Amino acid sequence: VGDNQAASEIMTGDAPPLFFFQILPVVIVVAALSAILWHWHILRWVTKGFAFVFRKAMGLGGATSLAVSANVFMGMTEAPVLVKPYIKGMTRSEIFILMTAGFATIAGSVLVIYTTFLDGVMANPLAQLLTASIIAAPAAVAMALVMIPEKTDSSERAHEPDFKYNSTMDAFATGAADGLQIVLNIATMLIAALALLWLANAALGALPEVLGAPLSIQRVLGWIFSPLMYMIGVPWGEAALSGSLMGIKTVLTEFVAFIELGNVPADAMDPRTRIITAHAICGFANFGSIGILIGGLNIICPERRSTFLELAWKTLIAGTLATCLSGAVVGALPVQLFTGGAG
Repeated sequence: VGDNQAASEIMTGDAPPLFFFQILPVVIVVAALSAILWHWHILRWVTKGFAFVFRKAMGLGGATSLAVSANVFMGMTEAPVLVKPYIKGMTRSEIFILMTAGFATIAGSVLVIYTTFLDGVMANPLAQLLTASIIAAPAAVAMALVMIPEKTDSSERAHEPDFKYNSTMDAFATGAADGLQIVLNIATMLIAALALLWLANAALGALPEVLGAPLSIQRVLGWIFSPLMYMIGVPWGEAALSGSLMGIKTVLTEFVAFIELGNVPADAMDPRTRIITAHAICGFANFGSIGILIGGLNIICPERRSTFLELAWKTLIAGTLATCLSGAVVGALPVQLFTGGAG
């Protein structure tokens, strides 16, 4: 019970309106709007437009490309709704791209929230986080194709949507109902996943201390991520702190990681390191999101449930590496770009 309470507090403890009345309802609105736009044939033509551009530029199909682009602004649970008619016929590689793009970006609904956490300690946080998602989207495609190469033609050329709505009102009602089911899955799966995390940390906390502090999954992953953060441009002296934030992001949520990053004093972390770290944690790739993504996709396309489950852990790895690639890009830029502007 205590673990469930701890998990619930992460979502509802300090700011219940934030999660339940600002973030989750967006899923319902997007689901209803997407259904209406699909019924009006607008999304079908948009998909064809994306198909042409991305097929020429990246070799992707239109539906996959639309979902990847939408993830930059909409998030991992809303974006798949836009291409719901095509998911059933997607190839294994396309589904992996869809899932990885969701883990490598953040939703526009939380972008401004995370920006407020970094105000005063990082220059232009809004521009930095938006840039992070934009860079991570193609990085997610590249990482997904490296791990699971595409071996067949674009799915929407071979599979036409197998459903339609009877009217605009039918589309609205059906879309809103689908959105509500997704929201319920998000809330329940997140509570369960975070409760298990707190239980694991409680068990580790019962072990003897290591280096003067209790063991936790966050600390262990922090040690693991330190070399990776060093490889993408973080100085070794700050790699442990940066890696710890990556660990927090991975086992809890990026929400908590951004709060912790904002709490690091301006003089305790180099501006360049802070921006690299912000890019690296700017994504939904964490343990809790696995449940959220699987729960949402199950509602959208239950026929592909086995594929979603099979790719879940690979998606976590690919999404994490994609955000790290975003950090590596800014890490390769001149140091002067990271100075000034932060209070």
